[in-house]
Amino acid sequence: MLRWLDRHFEEFVACTCIAAVACFVFLQVILRYVFNSALVWTEELSGFAMVWTVYMGASLAVRERFHVRIMAGVVALPRRLAIALVVLADLAWLGFNLFMIQVGLEYLAVLRERPSASPSLGIDMLWPESIVVIGYVLMTLRLLQIYVRWWLSDRKELPGLSAEYQTPARAGESP
Repeated sequence: MLRWLDRHFEEFVACTCIAAVACFVFLQVILRYVFNSALVWTEELSGFAMVWTVYMGASLAVRERFHVRIMAGVVALPRRLAIALVVLADLAWLGFNLFMIQVGLEYLAVLRERPSASPSLGIDMLWPESIVVIGYVLMTLRLLQIYVRWWLSDRKELPGLSAEYQTPARAGESP
């Protein structure tokens, strides 16, 4: 079960949320144009689900190392310098994630002290807004997971990058 969660958690949540968005929007279109009626809650839930999809997708992108990076120049550098640059960039990213987690927790504390409800459904906004903290925690865990796996491997590739994304000379270099 843990292996499945490690491999599919973000995908499952993101796909579930995006499917919900599609269903809610489709329902709203049918109700508006066929029955000349509308539901107010579909727009609200669609908004919540879309934000959750984005944060889960961001965590998934960290796990798969699909975040936008300009690696063409980095992989052409000497191995030690390339590793140093990747680690430095990831440390800056880790710092940003930790900052966002702290700010997110402070924001959730304000929402806990001064509860507010969503307009249509009356949901305590603490719950949908918690995705900021959840998302950055997941991104941080996935980033750390990349380095743990890299450290336990032979470390021939740059952290989190498979040999296919590196120059042929880089893949054959010795550590």
